[in-house]
Amino acid sequence: MPNSLATFSKAFAIGGDLIVNRIGYGAMRLTGQPGNFGPYTDWEEGETLLRRAVELDVNFIETAEAYGSGFNEELIASALYPYSSGVIIATKGGIHKPTPNNIRADGKPESLRRSCEASLRRLKVEQIDLYQLHRPDSNVPFVDSVGMLATLKGVGARISMAAVGRV
Repeated sequence: MPNSLATFSKAFAIGGDLIVNRIGYGAMRLTGQPGNFGPYTDWEEGETLLRRAVELDVNFIETAEAYGSGFNEELIASALYPYSSGVIIATKGGIHKPTPNNIRADGKPESLRRSCEASLRRLKVEQIDLYQLHRPDSNVPFVDSVGMLATLKGVGARISMAAVGRV
């Protein structure tokens, strides 16, 4: 039987044109603990970890506004900005987390717009490679949330791809 790992390529495309390596980095744990809330306790260590991941050919970094209440995105920018060519930053909006144990979906169109604009500022970018709806909001018609993602994608090409992830 041939080695099945040999059939996998090193990288693949998502969304048609974003080429990602098979190993990415989910940055959720680079937040304050407990509850993934607030800034990471050792900022320099977090920067070192992120830089080392990119050195090791990790080109897909995943974060969310809810991770550390935005501090996670700031840490990524602090470590990696200006971003190397080919580094893809994915982030999510649609969750509000005012305290460590208080998390709720917030898919209101105006909230998604504010979240996206705040992520752009924190990540120091004009365009987000992959922006996702973190969780559908049962109090908001799904079509309204997705409609805002489509609007954001169309305004100034700030979003290359909008997707929906259920966490």
